[in-house]
Amino acid sequence: MERLPAAASHDSVVSYHPKIKDWPEEERPREKMARHGAGALTDAELLAIMIGSGSGNVTAVDLAKTLMVQVGSLRDLASLDVSDLLQKKIKGLGSARVVTLVAVFEIARRIRSSAVAESAAIRSPDDVAARYIPQLQSKKQELFMVLVLNSANKITREVVVTQGLLNSSLAHPREVFRPAILENAASVILLHNHPSGNPEPSGEDIAMTRQLVEAGKLIGITVHDHIIIAGDTHTSFAERGLL
Repeated sequence: MERLPAAASHDSVVSYHPKIKDWPEEERPREKMARHGAGALTDAELLAIMIGSGSGNVTAVDLAKTLMVQVGSLRDLASLDVSDLLQKKIKGLGSARVVTLVAVFEIARRIRSSAVAESAAIRSPDDVAARYIPQLQSKKQELFMVLVLNSANKITREVVVTQGLLNSSLAHPREVFRPAILENAASVILLHNHPSGNPEPSGEDIAMTRQLVEAGKLIGITVHDHIIIAGDTHTSFAERGLL
């Protein structure tokens, strides 16, 4: 009796996973954006355009969805650097694509920050917050900065004095006021971020600020304010009467 051919095993079945170019035109992210605008795309579709192409049987949209599942949201994704993303070890998302994603989010931060014209005078803590929240809200380490102002209250220079855990020994008056002296500045604004998202100043923050205010008086450079950036919020020492 003639033997019937054995049934194909599950492992031998080759599944077909269509590439984006094989999708209906109205569902392809690039064509969808061209026809309906960027607002019509999902977060994953926008990320897929940045990723560019898939890998093997995995499309760029699949990669984007996997990334969103692992990270959580676009805002969370924007806070990650290259090493953070590479540690996710998402197959098909190599260093070149990761660098592209991080670069795009950095461009977005700079655009938001530049909404406050660099030539504009600083008139209130809100002016400083509007300019620096986009830069600092997603930082994972504390950055302590000095904003150097001229007599018209315009920022002429910004200097990162310390990066890491902020304390009075790191933010030494010599380092804080050196850029102001070099610029022949009239005044400065101190600025740092709280990665925890808590805008409340610590006792160390207050003590360090008062030390710097007194040092500024000795050399004739006014400390107008010390502003803490914490996520989307900020705290002004001047408004709180802490200078």
